[in-house]
Amino acid sequence: MAATPEQRLADLGLTVPDVVPPVAAYVPAVRSGDHVYTAGQLPMRDGALITTGKVGDAVTAEVATECARQCALNAIAAIRSQVGDLTRVRIVKVVAFVSSTPDFTGQPGVANGASELFGEVFGDNGVHARSAVGVPVLPLDAPVEVEVIAEILPAAAGGGA
Repeated sequence: MAATPEQRLADLGLTVPDVVPPVAAYVPAVRSGDHVYTAGQLPMRDGALITTGKVGDAVTAEVATECARQCALNAIAAIRSQVGDLTRVRIVKVVAFVSSTPDFTGQPGVANGASELFGEVFGDNGVHARSAVGVPVLPLDAPVEVEVIAEILPAAAGGGA
């Protein structure tokens, strides 16, 4: 039997955190039919941003990649709040926003922090389409924000490889 997403997270030394409370007038995730749409997830860990600033200036690409990974973990929490059973989740689309200096062009590498975590946690069900966009500023001066569209699979179709 294939490992569950929770088992894969445990193997990585991670657990699904509590859902990060919204910083404005929205909800962390909405289920519509067979899909869950997350709000933009910031790199919050234990109630605070991992770091602040622009990538290419105060924030290195490596730290930003870790921020993207935390955003993905927070997105998993938001998705689980709508689905319950992560074995039924397929990641369909990821959009990563990277607050960066005008000369920084490594947004795809930063976004890999999120994409690779989804692959590690969901296996084949973590393979997704993606956009990685450079922006001048993000809420709370976060360096990265990630939003996700996930599909809820029928109970027998979950699991991924």
